[in-house]
This record gives sequence, structure tokens and C-alpha cells, in this order.
Amino acid sequence: MSKTLMEYAEWLAHRDELIWPAAPPSVPCKAIPKIKPLPGIKAVTWNVYGTLLRITDGDLLLLPTQELRMQVALEKTIKEFNMWQSMSRKPGEPWVQLFTQYKDLLAEMQLTVPAKKGDLGQVDSAKLWRKLISRLEQKEYEYDADFYGDADEYAEKVAFFFHSCLAGIAAMDKAATVVKAVAEAGFAQGLLADGQSFTLTQLLRAFQATTKLPPLNQLFAPGCIILSHDVGVRKPSRTLFNTAAEAFARQDIEPSEVLYVSNRWPDDLTVAKQIGFRTALFAGDKNSVQAPAAELLTSELRPDRLLTELTQIRNLLES
Repeated sequence: MSKTLMEYAEWLAHRDELIWPAAPPSVPCKAIPKIKPLPGIKAVTWNVYGTLLRITDGDLLLLPTQELRMQVALEKTIKEFNMWQSMSRKPGEPWVQLFTQYKDLLAEMQLTVPAKKGDLGQVDSAKLWRKLISRLEQKEYEYDADFYGDADEYAEKVAFFFHSCLAGIAAMDKAATVVKAVAEAGFAQGLLADGQSFTLTQLLRAFQATTKLPPLNQLFAPGCIILSHDVGVRKPSRTLFNTAAEAFARQDIEPSEVLYVSNRWPDDLTVAKQIGFRTALFAGDKNSVQAPAAELLTSELRPDRLLTELTQIRNLLES
């Protein structure tokens, strides 16, 4: 039987010859927390990258600006999955050839991904890699299906490996213990984030490195993990936030009873507030917080609360 994505990630972690990029350090922000209790909260939903996870760019990027990072990640991916034998024998380095195809295909998918008017489409990284792999298959490219799974499962694992080489990831300080504590306190909990099919695997593995977690269904409410790759649109698309509101409604929880925590303003928190969620800006890491101070102070859609440490959420949830 082929490995699940989580099993594959654990298998990679035990390979000592692989070197992964380090996650950026957490750098405190100069901010004054606003942590007065918010009455009536029944649920908490979280942004992932930059809020629960530290990541190299502060967010998960399909195409970072530093070409050297793309070179390293693509070279490792080509070697890991034995792609070179099925690539065109054009002049130049193999990674350059794959980089050109990757960029062109990403641009094409960004233009053609379906989305409602006013929404921004989300390119699925696994589908992008599936298209790249299909080109290799035209030149008799093969892989171990017994180990990796079918074509879609294989592409997902390639995407996970590539992004693991592209950006360092670690849990934000106390994130795992806070998420666990919120669930144990009886609050419904979810995720509302730009993310890929491997995002949940990245999150759980980062959490498990610091904290023993209960089963997934005890951490998050059924159907309340809302990631952009599933919905097909990314922030600040209202469809993404409406999908989260509908998920909590199925748990008999109104938007005004949901607290959304994110490091991003205005792309995240203003839209969430328009939908009816209560909002909290996480300004605990200078590398990831996205909140222009001047606009934040004057906006009618400024967040309800401001956290400089994730543990402060317990103050907000006190009745």
C-alpha cells in the first residue's frame, strides 16, 4: 500500500542526508496588546502561515522573488525524483529548463483558474506539478506507484517535497499548546487560510515537534478546516470567508460567535469583519505581521483585539 502524505513526510524526516531550510526566527513587534475579553465567542478559527506557522516569506509563496532559492529547490526535486532522464536535452542547466516551464505554467494557471467575479483564483500546487510530471511521462518517465500512490498522490508528494526545499517552516511560539488548549476548553475550532493540499501536514508535523496532540477530530470541528486550494479561491476573496461562515453555521454557530485570528490586515481581517466574524490581529512576529499602522488606526474595520503572544487568546475567551 502506498504511503499517505503524512507517512511520506515522516519518512523524509528520517533521512539524515536531506538538508532542509531553517525557519526564520521569531522577532517580537513593538505593539501594545489589546486583550479585553470578547463575550459570546463559541469558536476560534486561525490563519496558518504567519500566525500558527513561521515560514521563510511570512506566507506560502508559489514563486518567491529570490531565484537562488528556486534553483536549490528545483535541483533537489529533480534529483530526488529522477526527473533528468526524461527532460529535454536542451543546452543549459536542468533546473533552468524546469524553472521556465514552472513559471510559464503557473502564469497560465493563474489566468485560467475558475473564480467568481471579485474573487482571486488559487493555483493548486499539486495540480501544477501534475502537469509538469505529465510532460515527463511523454518521455517514458516512471515512478514507484506502490510507494507514492497514483498520479495525483505522486504530484502532491512532489509538491510537498519542493515546498519543503523552498521555505523553512516551524510552529509559532506556543502555537501548538494554544490550539490544543482552545479545543480542550470546549470551543469549536477551525482554520481559514490560504493553503495547499499539504498545508495541514506541515501544520501538524510542526505542532507535533513541540506538543503531543489529540486526534485531528478533537482539535478541529468537522468541516471547519477551510483552505484556499479546496475552495479554489484565495484571500481576500469573500467566497473563502463565506465558506467558513457556512461551515460554522452547520455547527449552529453564527459569524458573530466566531473569533478569527490572523497576522494579516487588511486582506484577512477586514473581509472577515465584513462577513460578521469577530477579529484579532496577531502582531507577535515582525517577520510575518502585515498591518500598516497608519491605516490600521483609522480604519472602521480595524480588528477587535490585538495579540502580541498567542497565549493571550485565553484573555479574549474569558466570559
